[in-house]
Amino acid sequence: MESCMFPRKQNAILITDDDSLRELIYGLFPPDVMEWTHYRRATAAVEALFNEPPDLLLADNRLTDISGAEVASMVKSENVYRQLPVMLCLPPEDLEKGMDFSLIEADDFLLLPVGAAEARSRICLTISRALRSLDANPLSKLPGNTSIIQRIQDLIDRREDFALAYVDLDYFKSYNDKYGFSRGDEALMMTARVIVNTVRGFGGTASFVGHVGGDDFVFIMPPKHIEEACQRLIATFDQIIPNFYDHDDRERGRICSTDRQGNIREFPIMAISLAVVFNCNGSLKHYGEASAIAMGLKKKAKEIETSCYVLDRRKSNCDS
Repeated sequence: MESCMFPRKQNAILITDDDSLRELIYGLFPPDVMEWTHYRRATAAVEALFNEPPDLLLADNRLTDISGAEVASMVKSENVYRQLPVMLCLPPEDLEKGMDFSLIEADDFLLLPVGAAEARSRICLTISRALRSLDANPLSKLPGNTSIIQRIQDLIDRREDFALAYVDLDYFKSYNDKYGFSRGDEALMMTARVIVNTVRGFGGTASFVGHVGGDDFVFIMPPKHIEEACQRLIATFDQIIPNFYDHDDRERGRICSTDRQGNIREFPIMAISLAVVFNCNGSLKHYGEASAIAMGLKKKAKEIETSCYVLDRRKSNCDS
């Protein structure tokens, strides 16, 4: 049996109460290629799905609590999870009745009953297609630079009021140098989840979260919510981040690491800096303006050792 050539082990969620289908899916790939998490009910899977996004979601459309099609629509309606590949397991009668895939937005489907060879091939195709989407950040799965620029410019062109927050981790390099890339990636993933969950907590469809790369993120929200979002984000991050340090470093509140000149020195526990740019009444004409303003604000924020946010007060008087 040939396996897909993925750059790393894939984590997938399967939602079905059909034991025979579960056994077939679990036998498609070696555990070092694909690791499945199984749920019998969609309601039990949704919270885990949003907190720990998988590389693939496979949902049975015959579920009794929430259909697979409804789960797919739920996932794709969340801007930050639109790039998560979703497959449906469909009985023939569902196709015969007709399904509007422009509304469901599933990426592919398995027609039941399905053989192992076809299921394996279609799953491989779906994941490979998703991996070819170079824009998504490979670590966080959040939209990358192209999507970020397009979203900002689109909002500017439509003269919509918005607040754009640039997020940066302070002292991340020193943490990465001491604890290694694996633990550094864990800290970045935690940061991504905290940002996403903070933004989602305000509801609405006008929000957006992107991962520029490394320890740089952005998010977009209506101006009226941005300051409270910054406060919540900082409070949550500061509560969680000490747990990513060894006990002695956590108690001391500092670590010894190498600076950019190669000198050994002490660094504080990681902090998070936010620089917020406003587009009010068409004040911005190009996304480059937002970036230039943010760079100046970030310098001010980084002068403070603790987590903080800086607002571009000159342009913050947006209409509520």
